[in-house]
Amino acid sequence: MASNTLAELYVEELKDLYSAEKQILKALPKLVKAANHDELKQAFEIHLRQTEAHVDRLERVLNELGESPKGRKCRGMEGVLEEGAELIGEDPDPSVLDAGLIAKAQHVEHYEMAGYGSACAWARLLGYNDQAALLGQTLDEEKNTDALLTDLANQSINADAEVAMSSGSDMGGRRRTSHGRHAELR
Repeated sequence: MASNTLAELYVEELKDLYSAEKQILKALPKLVKAANHDELKQAFEIHLRQTEAHVDRLERVLNELGESPKGRKCRGMEGVLEEGAELIGEDPDPSVLDAGLIAKAQHVEHYEMAGYGSACAWARLLGYNDQAALLGQTLDEEKNTDALLTDLANQSINADAEVAMSSGSDMGGRRRTSHGRHAELR
């Protein structure tokens, strides 16, 4: 659908975010399974529960607008999640995988922050202050998840990945694991 007004663009963005969140709901359990670091697993599990709330908020906002949450598939999120699936399929050293999972998850968070930031601004402009508050709550959760992932990376995971690769075997420190990593994220 071509958006000719800000209100139409707002609805399209909400539907895009809804599609993205639904795809993320399918991907997060696979990230939990693939992650090796306990705190990273826990961060993904927490974000899974938050994502369920994000979907509920988007459904609420779209229902208030008299719109169905269904629409086109978010191709941007599909591509970002596909990159994460490829990383898991490569089966790198577990600590390297965790560092890569953080990077891929942050790609997801940044995509969402861009979408929610625009949707919040448009909701305020259109006079939907309650919707802007709901979307702002989600935006804050996305920012907090991004910050948590950065902290995990900086506190230990990135350094663990570097140590694993510098002390590895002739295969670059690559070790096989039994996490069933070849599942797709999308």
